[in-house]
Formats: sequence, C-alpha cells, structure tokens
Amino acid sequence: MNTIHKAQLLQKRKWRIRKKVAGTAARPRLSVKFSGKHIYAQAINDDTATTVVFLSSVDPELRPQKLKANLASAKVLGVAFAAKAKAAGLTQVVFDRNGRPYHGKVKTFADATRAGGLVF
Repeated sequence: MNTIHKAQLLQKRKWRIRKKVAGTAARPRLSVKFSGKHIYAQAINDDTATTVVFLSSVDPELRPQKLKANLASAKVLGVAFAAKAKAAGLTQVVFDRNGRPYHGKVKTFADATRAGGLVF
C-alpha cells in the first residue's frame, strides 16, 4: 500500500514539473533517471518528440568503469554526458529532475554537466 502511494506521489510531481519544463530544438530537456542500479540521461526535443542525445551507465564505452547509481558515478556520467552533448552541437539545456529532489545524486549530476560545459 505504501509503495503504491509513493509511486502515485512521484507521478504527480513528474506531471507538475513537466507542465513547466519543455525542451525545444535550441534548448532540449535534459531528463535524468536514477534506477536502483543505473543512471540514464537523455536530451529530448519535445517539439518533435525525439531524443537528441542519450547516455547511460550501461553504455558500452562506460561499461568498463562499472558505474552504479551513486554520487561518484553521477559525477562521471555528468561529465561524459556534457561531452557527448557538446559533440552533438548542444550548449544549452533545460534540466528535468524527473520528480526527484534536487540534492544528492541529482545535484551531483547537474553540477558535473555544468562543469562539462552545458548551460542550464
């Protein structure tokens, strides 16, 4: 019962955030998802409903580092995502924390992407 309630509250937060945050071709939405084991990040153009850049901790180039869903891995993945986004021609994004509080892993990931050169 408690798990269902938490999932419903998370979904409500996601909807509330998505009403205000939208990605365009000039500034795609950077959505970050932390599962129990992995981290997933993607830059989304909501106008055309397409993913511009995607990177996760299970990507083949990052697999040898054995990244998990923790602070250290969030920092590594944030810098790698910023590099991949800059290679795709992105300089500015809108950050979507995906319903999660802005501290801990989410904040570390955001700070690392800013350090990598993305502006938001």
